[in-house]
Amino acid sequence: MMTRPKPRVLVAIPVFAEVLTGLARHVEVDAPCGTDQNIEWTAEALVARLQGVAGLLVAGAPRIDAALLSACPDLRAVCSMAVGYNNIDLAACTAAGVLVSNAPDVLTETTADFGFALMMATARRITESEHFLRAGRWTHWSYDLLAGADVHGATLGVLGMGRIGQAIARRGALGFGMRVIYHNRSRLDPAVEQQLGARWVDKTTLLREADHLVIVVPYSAASHHLVGAAELALMRPTATLTNIARGGVVDDAALAQALRERRIFAAGLDVFEGEPALHPELLTLPNVVLTPHIASASLPTRRAMAELAVSNLIAVLDPGTGLLPPTALNPQVLDRPGATASLP
Repeated sequence: MMTRPKPRVLVAIPVFAEVLTGLARHVEVDAPCGTDQNIEWTAEALVARLQGVAGLLVAGAPRIDAALLSACPDLRAVCSMAVGYNNIDLAACTAAGVLVSNAPDVLTETTADFGFALMMATARRITESEHFLRAGRWTHWSYDLLAGADVHGATLGVLGMGRIGQAIARRGALGFGMRVIYHNRSRLDPAVEQQLGARWVDKTTLLREADHLVIVVPYSAASHHLVGAAELALMRPTATLTNIARGGVVDDAALAQALRERRIFAAGLDVFEGEPALHPELLTLPNVVLTPHIASASLPTRRAMAELAVSNLIAVLDPGTGLLPPTALNPQVLDRPGATASLP
């Protein structure tokens, strides 16, 4: 009896060796990045590499759109190890019958840890202090030497109260005795609000009252420049802004101007418009903490993200498992009666 060839999968990002080994038990793996070589895919190079390929493993790039899908007719699954999927045209994939998945939940606590740490580093001027010390400028003591803002007992404003926003609210309320206010498109259940010690307010109130604003909304056309010059003008001059959402949610040019003019106290940014490029003025300002999109970057969490993406690929491309992809964004493209919802 002839053995059917395994479907091919392009792993377009560097990934853990053990994850590639597990994937290779089910499919034929093309992993040009290996475990450590990042490739900046052009659309042409990606299309060429995807000929005859059934599955694609990505993160926050490259762009997957209708033009690419039409040029890659064998593609059946695009699985991302990120939570955000604004690089993937979900509607186009659904129309083409291509399943899309992301990696929610597994990075919630790690990302919340980082967001809270970035907010604290911003409030307490950690980066500025280290640069001051390394430059040999620590020659005296004064009562206001690199004095920052308190976190404990302050008002924490959370813009976007999904899983990560709620995890940040818990850290603020329970760990630091903060007053927590939030704005979201829809209010949380009152029982959840009570558990978090959080109060819903309108966006204007959030901006005006927050001592420390943390932004955790997904990126979409509707959230582009959700915080721009007008919103920054509402914030207190003593307030900090922390963005761990997506580049483009904050107008970086307007933020740089507000920081330069000291209209807000400081900012902590893990995401940027046009990253890995960023607004050049941000690099010159002392009152901003900059990190290269690493909020989920603990080794256990990144491994879990990769494993979840691979689980989705295997479920789609190896029908022998009898499984459905655990975090499909458009499960309607599948017609697999009797399948279960996750890998064992």
